[in-house]
Amino acid sequence: MELQKGKRHQWTLFKIREDIPKKWYFTGVSAAFILLLLIWILLSNLKLVDEVFLPTPAAVVGSFFAALSSPEYWGEIGISVYRVFMGFLLACLLGIPLGILAGTFKLAESVILPVSEFIRYMPAAAFIPLIMVWAGIGETAKILVIFIGSFFQLVLMVADDTNRIHKDLLYASYTLGANRWQVISKVIIPAMLPKLMTTMRLIMGWAWTYLVVAELVAANNGLGYSIMKAQRFMDTESIFVGIIVIGLLGLIIDRCFAYINKKLFPWAEGGN
Repeated sequence: MELQKGKRHQWTLFKIREDIPKKWYFTGVSAAFILLLLIWILLSNLKLVDEVFLPTPAAVVGSFFAALSSPEYWGEIGISVYRVFMGFLLACLLGIPLGILAGTFKLAESVILPVSEFIRYMPAAAFIPLIMVWAGIGETAKILVIFIGSFFQLVLMVADDTNRIHKDLLYASYTLGANRWQVISKVIIPAMLPKLMTTMRLIMGWAWTYLVVAELVAANNGLGYSIMKAQRFMDTESIFVGIIVIGLLGLIIDRCFAYINKKLFPWAEGGN
């Protein structure tokens, strides 16, 4: 009996798009990170890769805690977080209404989406010379780089989220006597909110990826600047520390988005 149960449980692990027990999920997560760490240890400790290019995990951990013990480094973290959030917030304030408009009205779609599709393939780094001409080399320029990298992707994804709402909901609201504004505010927006939170979560990840690009704009502070400065002096440990800190910040923010989404919209993930 136990053997049959074990076989049935083992088969469940490989079912397509089916949930698995949490212990198995976290086992997979742990195994992936441990495997990555083991590969790193082998390559660095056995000198398969020169330590100038790949320092040991112990050296990186030492540099990591040394950096976090420095108030100046916390200042670098703070300014980078500020730039990312301001660029992300600006993209959301402009991109979400435009995305909803494009996903609701075909006329708006014809005006907004083709332009967004065209510009989103242009790398944000290519806009840096123009941004420096338009906005100078201050904080505005760095925020604009993150904004450009996030905005057009956000418009397209929000439009897609809006367009996925089933038309039966709209027909039902018309039958009940709702006018156009009521359909948008009482049906479309509430129906798309869970997907919108997921979209914002993804866009926040992209905003972090554009941080280093943004801090190439004549920056003298921030995590991206500290990474570029370390690269000039071949300080590989500090480069790893900067990358890990950015990754940890992104992971914490991502988990916050996931938690908020789960609490606000439990039905979207099969909750009560």
